Amino acid sequence: MPSILKSLKLLSDPTRIRILLLLATESLNVAELQEILGMGQSRISTQLSQLRQEGLVTSSRSGKNNVYAIEAPEALMEVARQAAGEIPEVAADSQTLAHILRKRRDKTRAYFDELAGKFGKSYVPGRSWKSLAEAMLKILNYKVVADLGAGEGTLAQLLAPRAEKVIAVDNAPNMVEFGKKLAKEHGLSQLEYRLGDIEAPPIDDSSVDLAIFSQALHHAEHPQKALDSAYRILAPGGKLVVLDLLQHSFEQARELYYDTWLGFSEVEIYKMMENAGFQDIETTIVDKESEAPHFQTLLATATK
Repeated sequence: MPSILKSLKLLSDPTRIRILLLLATESLNVAELQEILGMGQSRISTQLSQLRQEGLVTSSRSGKNNVYAIEAPEALMEVARQAAGEIPEVAADSQTLAHILRKRRDKTRAYFDELAGKFGKSYVPGRSWKSLAEAMLKILNYKVVADLGAGEGTLAQLLAPRAEKVIAVDNAPNMVEFGKKLAKEHGLSQLEYRLGDIEAPPIDDSSVDLAIFSQALHHAEHPQKALDSAYRILAPGGKLVVLDLLQHSFEQARELYYDTWLGFSEVEIYKMMENAGFQDIETTIVDKESEAPHFQTLLATATK
């Protein structure tokens, strides 16, 4: 039996309470606890070691990872749950844990991650991500599409031949004028450029079937407002697609590319989409640049 006095002393630390509450829901490894708690490996490992020494958690080997499970008596966990009311981070812990468990269950995602690792390692004539992407665009069929933060509208122009209408929104007048010129030159009458902000796009409510942010969200002053607006303009059943940078630490991006945010984590994007009201949310990392600073691309999709 664990020492009551020593166990109560361990519960005096909020981080150890958070760990116990998480493990009471699901067995986790250190990397998963890092993602949830937002702390370094050494700090979490120290806390786990103390809990394990007192017999409140156990560990077992699974592949390359040690997986930790709850062993604390229920009476002690009841004290921990009562104390959780004084720890504001506990609610966020539960949300992040739910996201991690969804990722675990996504066996299809793991399968495609494996395929992605093989793609491009051997040369096959005519096979490239660009050619595959353009082929996929050809078979997409949406009536009304909004390209939010469109820039000069390269993506909007690719989508236009397969849509009844594409609305490209950008807040730079020169970009909008240039895009209009290109659309006219290429005979894309269904492509319309509008000057506006992605946080309040000049598009009617529930009028769009597909809304896209392609490397635009990290330029928004308030990304949550942009996603809220995307929800507003989408018709019920409409799809949202976000392509953006995974969270990084390349501070120079603020000056070089006028980035407001240094990318987003999968958890951040998931929470913002959820807060906007979206359902069927999925996130994945689809690319990593080979050259420094090795930007990674995050893809997120959802349904209204």
